[in-house]
Amino acid sequence: MIQVLLVRSKDGLLQSCSAQGHAGFAAKGKDIVCAAVTSLLRTALAVLENKSSIVLDENSSDRGFLAFSVKGFTSDDESLLRYSFEFLQEGLGQIAQDYPKCIKLRVEE
Repeated sequence: MIQVLLVRSKDGLLQSCSAQGHAGFAAKGKDIVCAAVTSLLRTALAVLENKSSIVLDENSSDRGFLAFSVKGFTSDDESLLRYSFEFLQEGLGQIAQDYPKCIKLRVEE
């Protein structure tokens, strides 16, 4: 099972995200649930990395593990961080709803 933790600030901004584990829906390389989760996480991370004013701490040292946290940003970045949280919560939430034995999403403030 993939365990995902999304953390947002009181203002609704993305603070951090971590995911670990494997969905176990199919064999490695053929698992659509792992692929979907990975696609959402890596896309959100790439968008945030492309903003030079957002400072991130990222860890993807092991297969089946990805974590990142926002360490710095400007007020101009707040709407992107808010949207990034909503994007991940909605996308991962839909996958968790469709595949409850494969992914568990926890949201904290």
